[in-house]
Amino acid sequence: MSNLAPKSHFWFARSGGKVRIASALAVLLLAPELSGCILGSERPELNLEVPAAYHEASSRAPDAAVPALDWWRGFRSAELTSLMEQAQIFNLDIAVAVAQIVQADAQVGVQGAPLLPSVTGTATAEREHFGSQSGSSSSTSSGLGSVSSGGGASTFNQFNTGLTASYMIDFWGKNRATLYAAEESATVARYNRDVVTLTTIVTVANTYFQVLAAQDELAVARRNLAAAERILALIQQQFNGGTASQLDLSQQEALVSTERAAIPPLEVTLRQNIVALALLMARAPANFNVKGGTLTSISVPRVTPGLPSELLYQRPDVRQAEAQLAASNFSVESARAAFFPQIQLTATTGVQSAALASLFGPGAWFYTLSAGLTQPIFDGFLLESELKQAKGVQLQNLQAYRKAVLSAFSDVEKALVALAQFTRQERLQIEAVKNSQRAFDVSETQLRAGTVNLITVLQTQQTLLTAENTLAQVRLTKLLAASSLFQALGGGWTPDGKLASLPPQPQP
Repeated sequence: MSNLAPKSHFWFARSGGKVRIASALAVLLLAPELSGCILGSERPELNLEVPAAYHEASSRAPDAAVPALDWWRGFRSAELTSLMEQAQIFNLDIAVAVAQIVQADAQVGVQGAPLLPSVTGTATAEREHFGSQSGSSSSTSSGLGSVSSGGGASTFNQFNTGLTASYMIDFWGKNRATLYAAEESATVARYNRDVVTLTTIVTVANTYFQVLAAQDELAVARRNLAAAERILALIQQQFNGGTASQLDLSQQEALVSTERAAIPPLEVTLRQNIVALALLMARAPANFNVKGGTLTSISVPRVTPGLPSELLYQRPDVRQAEAQLAASNFSVESARAAFFPQIQLTATTGVQSAALASLFGPGAWFYTLSAGLTQPIFDGFLLESELKQAKGVQLQNLQAYRKAVLSAFSDVEKALVALAQFTRQERLQIEAVKNSQRAFDVSETQLRAGTVNLITVLQTQQTLLTAENTLAQVRLTKLLAASSLFQALGGGWTPDGKLASLPPQPQP
C-alpha cells in the first residue's frame, strides 16, 4: 500500500505527456486496493464467563442426547408434528423475518456501491440562435462548433458524447467498514429469522399442549359432573324415602351446579387456543380445527444440554447479539475514518463536434483527468459526536451480548430444574389421584349402603376433583418445561455443529 500511493499521486500530478484514458480507468479499478488501512482496530474484549458444566445437568454424559434438528418429533404426536411443519412454511412472523433478510441483503449492495468506480455516459446536442443588427451574411467554423450568420442572425451547433468515471479512494477504510457493518447486519437478520422460527414453533407446541390440557380438564369436569349427578340421584331417592334431609339434597344440587359452571371457562380456554393455533398457521379460525387428545399421549423426549460452551453456537439469539456487536465495531471504524482526508479521482473522455458527420473522427476526441482531496477542518464537532455515538452503540451491543450469553445459561438451568421437578411432581400427583379415586369409590359405596354420611362423600369427591385438575396442570407444566428446554438450547443441533470451545475473541 505504501508503495502504490506515491505512484498514483505522481500519475495524477502530471501535466504533460500522452496519458491514455484506459490508464485512468485502470487506476480507478485498482483504487480499492489502496483502502482499508485501519480496519480491525475497534474490537472490544468480550470477557465472557462460561461455566464448565450446568449445575442442574444430570451426571450422565452431557452430549448423550442432544436435541435433534426435528426435536418436536420426540413428543410422538403426529398432529403436533404436522402443525410444527406447517408453521415453518406458513407463519407470517417468519415471512416478515425473511423479508427483512431481503432488505438487509439489498442494503449490503447499497453500502458496497461506493467501493466500486462510478461510470456515467452522456450525450448532448445543442443548437443556439443569436440575433444580429448587422445586415451582412457570413459563415465561420471552429473545433467547438459552427456558426453561420445571415439576414441579421447566427446559429451555433455542438454535439457531445462522453463517459465520466469517478472513484473515492477508501484509503482509510471508511466505506469498507460501512460495507462490513452492513454485512454483519444482514447476518443479524438471518439469526433473527432463526429466533423467530424457534419462538414460533415453541409457541405452537405450547399452544397445542394448552389445547390438550383443556381437553383433559374438560374430561375431568364432565366425569366429576357425572359422579355428582349419580350421588344426587341417590340422595333424591333417599329424600323421597325419608332417609335424607332437604339440606343433604340442596348441598348436592349446589355441587352439581358448581360442576356444570366449571365447564364453560374450560371451553373458552380450549377454543381460544385453537384460534391462536390458527393464527400461527396463517389460517382463518373458521376454517381451522385440531383433533387434540390427551396429555397422557404425549411423550417427553430424553434430552441432555451438552456443554455450556456449545450453547454459544446453538442459540440463534446469542449469535444474533454477536453479529450485532460486530456490526457496531465496524460502525465505530467507519466513524473514526471519517476524520481523515478523502481523495476523489475523476476521468472523463468523449468526442465533441460541430457536425454529426465528424463527431467520431480522430480530431473530435478529448479527455480530462483530475484528483481532489477533502480534509474536514471544523464541522461543529459533528464527526466527533458521530464517533462518540458509534462507540456508545458499540458499548450497548457489547453489554447486550454479554447479557444474551448469561441469559442463555440461565434459561437452560431454569428449564432443567423445572423439567426435573415437575416430572417428579407428576409421579407423586398420579399417586394422589389414585388414592383420591379409591377413597371416593369407597365413600360412594358406603353411602349407598347407608354406612357413611353425605359430608364424607362430598369431601372425598372434592378431593378427587382437585387432585385430577392438579394432575392435568402438572402434566401441562412439565410439557411446557420440556419445550422451554428445547428453546433454551437453541432448538435442534446439527451433528457437526457442536464445538467444545468458545469462538476466538477478536484482537485489536
